[in-house]
Amino acid sequence: MPDPSAGGRLLPWTGTEGKPCYLLGDGTGYVSRLADQIEGVQLGMADALLEHAAELLAAHRLTGAELHYLARRLSESLRDVKRVAESRGARLEGADATGGPG
Repeated sequence: MPDPSAGGRLLPWTGTEGKPCYLLGDGTGYVSRLADQIEGVQLGMADALLEHAAELLAAHRLTGAELHYLARRLSESLRDVKRVAESRGARLEGADATGGPG
């Protein structure tokens, strides 16, 4: 598995057994573009979920099961957004260290 400190990009999906996937390259290939698109979808879905959660919670009429379901979806979304942040942060650190894009 590539060493992320050596410039591997953390991808927005996992491999077998939930292990992280990394991509080596210059960030212009097909898999990089696909990862960019998936990250965009994940961030957009997180934004929509936050809006929906705010509406549901403001209504004060959630059942225990509905609240549990909402918490599970928010947890999944937070995990996705955290992964995007880690990936982008690592690439920014790589760009700082090399003086160019990470």
